[in-house]
Amino acid sequence: MTINRNTKKIKIGNIKIGSTENIAIQSMLNIASNDIEGNITQAISLKNSGCDIIRVAIPNMDAIQLIYKIKSEIDTPIVADIHFDYKLAIESIEAGIDKIRINPGNIGSEENIKKVVRACQKHNIPIRIGVNSGSLEKDILKKYFKCTPEAMVESALLNIKILEKYDFDNIVISLKSSNVVDTVAAYRIISKKINYPLHLGITESGISKYGIVKSSIGIGSLLLDGIGDTIRVSLTSDPIEEIMVAKKILKYTGNNNTGIDIISCPTCGRAKIDVIKISNLLDQAMCNINKNITIAIMGCVVNGPGEAKDADIGIAGGNGCGVLFKKGEIIKKCDETDIVDTIIEEINNML
Repeated sequence: MTINRNTKKIKIGNIKIGSTENIAIQSMLNIASNDIEGNITQAISLKNSGCDIIRVAIPNMDAIQLIYKIKSEIDTPIVADIHFDYKLAIESIEAGIDKIRINPGNIGSEENIKKVVRACQKHNIPIRIGVNSGSLEKDILKKYFKCTPEAMVESALLNIKILEKYDFDNIVISLKSSNVVDTVAAYRIISKKINYPLHLGITESGISKYGIVKSSIGIGSLLLDGIGDTIRVSLTSDPIEEIMVAKKILKYTGNNNTGIDIISCPTCGRAKIDVIKISNLLDQAMCNINKNITIAIMGCVVNGPGEAKDADIGIAGGNGCGVLFKKGEIIKKCDETDIVDTIIEEINNML
């Protein structure tokens, strides 16, 4: 377990983030706001996949009904994503939203922000100040000429100051760019200046094969620094995939010990079994199991069971067979065609 900063605890619906609380996984619905049933179905799927907080875009007043409908079906905290119109934030609060996300560069005058703050104070609703590379204030952009880590931090501090001016400190901060290096730098800078919880993510990270790499580097680096209280992996993909990736990032940074971990050799000329095929079949079969179990798939006796002796269960390739082992101890052999079924059976006996 990595050691997180001693941040302020913030309550979002029925969960808390910050300080010693578990790092919460977030995602966002990507169904058109006028498709009520589609949004409800996706929200339920996200909850069942392990999403702790769900964000929904509120582009107009008609979308307010989404808040009522979704909250009537699930108890997962819901965040309203607000741009341009502060009235949408106030209506979302009245509808029972659990958190408001505003973009400092496009929410309007300070008087409008004050109205949102007063509504949040009345209902004890937190605000996430969502700074990103495309929403910086004109004066800040003029000062730095472009979006830089320092510019994002200055924007966040400016908006924190506005909220604190009205005695509001129920705040979460994010500073996101599609540039991984800039994003990591911005979070590292601001983590030394404030104690508000930080929402981590790489914005607009792209399709899965690129976005997973960017998010893993950016979010993972910060988590290993002990920075971050909630994360969102932003992919141009099904939001369910965001949850799966987020879980793995938390697991591999020592922040979550649940879920199957399949370790497998890269294969070489010594391989006696089809490691690639077997590993993928097991990954599909084990994807919904949240137990902390490590499975090793090794192509030959050179790699297994020796190199994989710490795995809970594993297989090493032999001539037309697999050698099954647990914690480095060989327990039996099986035909290559039976390897997947044999491992699944053994794992089911362990659960």
